[in-house]
Amino acid sequence: MNKKKIAVLIGSLRKESFNRKVANQLMQLAPDSLELEIVEIGQLPHYNEDIDQNPPTEYVDFRRKIKAADGFLFVTPEYNRSVPSALKNAFDVASRPYGQSVWGGKPGAVVSVSMSAIGGFGANHIVRQSMVFLNVPMMQQPEAYIGSAHTLFDENGNLLSEDTRDFLKNYMDAYASWVNTF
Repeated sequence: MNKKKIAVLIGSLRKESFNRKVANQLMQLAPDSLELEIVEIGQLPHYNEDIDQNPPTEYVDFRRKIKAADGFLFVTPEYNRSVPSALKNAFDVASRPYGQSVWGGKPGAVVSVSMSAIGGFGANHIVRQSMVFLNVPMMQQPEAYIGSAHTLFDENGNLLSEDTRDFLKNYMDAYASWVNTF
């Protein structure tokens, strides 16, 4: 069986973000049928149709990586009941120029991570909303809202909770099954 190439996009740009730590855990817990790679988004210039006439290297490279992926895993915090601007910018860059989106028809999933108790519920659903337009079918169940993220890791970034580890493992198993339906 060929491994499915999954692009992991992390909404938080902070090097030691809880989202990056959760993404790393998800990658470690993923079944062997998936090959996950973090695709960085912080280097992307803000989308501007004027510069897209002669796209910068960052746009071209990012679009190539998204096009080559078999699916997507979004891991995001919630900023002001929405997604971080860097993540929204990534959606825009890979969906343009108009009519040339490289997102479509590939399976996705979203995990929202927050210090709050509700685990980034708003951001999770805004990612889903954007993906509807971008034609990325999103895994419906299980949903993943990781709250109280600041309590989940030790000083070395190791996950402390076996319950959370089990949940993330089950989530990745479900995601692998979802991806394999495509």
